Amino acid sequence: MSDIDTHPPVHAVKPLPAQWIHGSESAKHNTDPDVQVFWYDDDTVILRQNKAINYEAPFLFLLFGHDRAALLDTGATSEREFFPLRDVVDDLIETWRRRHGRTRGRYELLVLHTHSHGDHVAGDAQFVDRPDTVLVPADKASAWDFFGFTADPSAIRTVDLGARVLDVLATPGHDAAAVTFYDPGTGILFTGDTLYRGRLYIVDWPEFTRSIDRLLDFCSTHAVTHVLGCHIEMTTTPGVDYPVRTTFQPEEPPLEMTVDHLRAVRAALHDVGPSPARHVCDDFILWPDDE
Repeated sequence: MSDIDTHPPVHAVKPLPAQWIHGSESAKHNTDPDVQVFWYDDDTVILRQNKAINYEAPFLFLLFGHDRAALLDTGATSEREFFPLRDVVDDLIETWRRRHGRTRGRYELLVLHTHSHGDHVAGDAQFVDRPDTVLVPADKASAWDFFGFTADPSAIRTVDLGARVLDVLATPGHDAAAVTFYDPGTGILFTGDTLYRGRLYIVDWPEFTRSIDRLLDFCSTHAVTHVLGCHIEMTTTPGVDYPVRTTFQPEEPPLEMTVDHLRAVRAALHDVGPSPARHVCDDFILWPDDE
């Protein structure tokens, strides 16, 4: 592994795949891997679960530091035989260690979550007995205590992976336990289900609005290359989403978004006002979760 400063300069914007695995017309036509693997750079991996295993097809992220790696979310399926996330992660860690001459000694895995919903934590059980692993439960009490938000939810906390330090913000609204991660090395903002191309389910409208404001304030002082959420639910037609439980999405827009999309969410919240209401925009839909 090349030396990485604690506060490195932001890398140039790197492209992501134009198309991810997006399901099949029928189960018998499924030829996608159980987990798609994309190396964004030498130390950053983006994963996507096969829609034939679970229609949610969440994206997961594996970030390598000098001393430990962080896995953000564990997907929508618990059974290892159907969703071999543990095997994929183990192979990726071994690949990274060989590439960087780190095959001896301990190398830890830190399992974290963007929030506590089932399609982001189902694979946790695969890591419970893994050696050199710290699994932080996704519920608010456990996660926020680990990050240090219990005492001060407005603070910006850090997770040190060893020569790679992630910033963490509490961003409730979609879920009470929701957090957002920022990686200064790549400039990527990992927003979980707070922002992605799809239905932004909002359980607490005022909290969600405050979280979007916090993220915009943060982005005003930090260089952001990509905003990456955990799903794609929209089609390439502006304002049109795929129905819930769709398992074949051949016309998906890109995963990556920008700070301008955060600004668009804030503008949409302003247009709707304080009373929650569904509001359709080109790249997302504000969706009160009590409907």
